[in-house]
Parts: sequence; structure tokens; C-alpha cells
Amino acid sequence: MSIEVQISHHFQGFDLDVAFHAPAGVTALFGPSGAGKTTIIQSVAGLLTPDEGQITMSGRKVLDRAAGINLSPQKRNIGYVFQEARLFPHLSVSRNLSYGPKARGQAVDHGYQEQIVTMLGLDHLQDRRPQALSGGEKQRVALARALLAKPEVLLLDEPLAALDAARKEEILPYLERLRDHAQVPILYVSHSVSEVARLANHVILLRDGKVAKAGPVEEVFSDTSAAAVLGLRESGAVLRARVTAHHEDGLTELSGAGTKLHLPHVMASVGDDVRLRIKASDVMLSLNRPDGISALNVMEARIEDIHAGQGPGVLVRLACGDAHVLARITQRSAKTMALAKGQTVFAIVKSVSVAQADVGT
Repeated sequence: MSIEVQISHHFQGFDLDVAFHAPAGVTALFGPSGAGKTTIIQSVAGLLTPDEGQITMSGRKVLDRAAGINLSPQKRNIGYVFQEARLFPHLSVSRNLSYGPKARGQAVDHGYQEQIVTMLGLDHLQDRRPQALSGGEKQRVALARALLAKPEVLLLDEPLAALDAARKEEILPYLERLRDHAQVPILYVSHSVSEVARLANHVILLRDGKVAKAGPVEEVFSDTSAAAVLGLRESGAVLRARVTAHHEDGLTELSGAGTKLHLPHVMASVGDDVRLRIKASDVMLSLNRPDGISALNVMEARIEDIHAGQGPGVLVRLACGDAHVLARITQRSAKTMALAKGQTVFAIVKSVSVAQADVGT
């Protein structure tokens, strides 16, 4: 199952012209305010009709302006989750979940509903009303309600934007579970680099109504050109690793990027695969393997690209085993070290510099 989008639309002072493919899993639409994310997701939902283009869902055309095809939102079989949960306040969680099928005159699929309720951890909340739920719990109910409609596509429009940090951490593991088990393409709109790095399989970077970069999250975030959209402070690579041990001193050992990595305790079992984001600003470079330093993570790397911006800094793209890492250093350091493409260096990362929010399953 997949989504094919090729649309263009004109607003006063802004033109949108994008084309991309979203496979099964989470495809994040990421970019600054005004980049076109909302226009795209509303076009897919059928809430806005673009001037030109086509939208195809798993081979079924829901929009083709040239052929006069424009299915209504009700006929597109879309699941849509907004920033606010929008639950019925007078109904229990259980009745909120069963409302959709009953309103459409359909029988409630109790087996499927039980499966979704279990996946999103809602078993103990069935008798509560929305006012007795936390923000994270409300969003989980909204996700379950959308999934129970058995949509062909799930649209998540900044579902965590209204939540504080604690509630975000509460719901992120459930979104990871949804990503791994839902058999539908998910378009995810977010302003959070950390969320996208943790959840997305693919990323569409948007800038000024155009696709600036698109592809698997590991490839896109490790590209030095992505800094123009992500911002230098948020630039960083996404690595995949496997948990190999939990040590008594509170550190977790992982295998990734061609070496062993150590992080503060990771909430995963030995043998689990995880992904982590390492900010470019947290990576130091050395011409020789360092000795007698406190940092535990030292990766031998080969320089693939050196990208100088207009300021005093440069982004260095490094190949570490089968992964890529970005390092943000000053132009003065790059010049003093005589860094060049193809050169072997050592990337150094402090264990405590990788935040828990940047590690996901």
C-alpha cells in the first residue's frame, strides 16, 4: 500500500508544486511554517482541491484534475488525527471508539477493536470519559478511533503539538508500535526534528512549496544539504543499532556504525533494534584515535563531504561502517586539521549527549 502525490496549487504570494511517493510506514512531512505541509495533507484528505495534479492511494485514483476525478473525503477512506483529540465528552472511551462504525450503519468488529485497544494500551481506560484522560491518553483514543474505520491511509497532523514533554514521551512508544504494526501508509506532519527522527521511515523535506529532499530518514538527515531545512542547531544523523548489553553502571551497550556505542540506560531488551539521533553539534573530530579521554564513543570514519555555510561553521559528513554521522565544527578547525574528502578521522560522542528523547525502538 502506498500514496502517490503530484499536485500544484496557487495561493496569493505562495505556490505549491510537489511530487512524492509515500510507502507503507510513516512518511513525515517536515519543513518550516508556510512550506506547504497543511495544504498537502488537506489535499490528500479531500478537504482542499488543488489547482492541478493527481493523488493515488494503493492504485486507486482519488484525485485527477485533468480527468475530472475528485472523490469526497467520505469516499477516500481516510483516517485523520488532529492536534486536538476531538472526542465526544459525554461518551466513554469504549463508546467513542464504537461510535464511528455505528454511525455508518456498520457492525462493530469486536475482535479488531480489541486488537487496536491492546496495541495502544487502552484496556484499562474503556469506562472513562475524555475529561478523566491525560492529553496523551486522549490522543491514543483518537488514534484508535481513526484505525477502527479501517482506513487506506492515516493522516496525523501534528498529533503531539498540544502535549507537554512528559505527555509526548508517554505516547511516542505507542506511535512506534503503530508504525511497526499498522498495514497502511501514514502521513505525519510535525515541526519536531526529534519526533521525525524517532518515528519516520521516510521524510519529505519541504521548503517554499517545493520538495527539497526526500527519501529514507537515515539518508535524508545525514545529507549536509538538509541543514537548510532542519537548521544547523538541529542537524544530525539517524543511526540504527542493536542493544547488546545492559551494564550495572547504568549504561547500555549497542552495536552500530561499525563499532560499540554506550548510552545512558535505553528502555529496550538485549537483541532489540533501536534508532538514535546524534546531533552534529555533539560530535568532535580527531585526526588520531584519542586516548585518555572521558568520552566513551569513538568511531573510525571516512570524510565523504565538507559543507561550508555562510557562518563560521562547516558540516562534515562521515561514513562510519554502514552508517553516516554528521559533525558540526568551525571552519578554523577544519582548516587547521586540513580536512579533506576521503580522509580517515575519528568521531567522538559523549554518552550523555544523546538525549533519551532521541532514542526509539
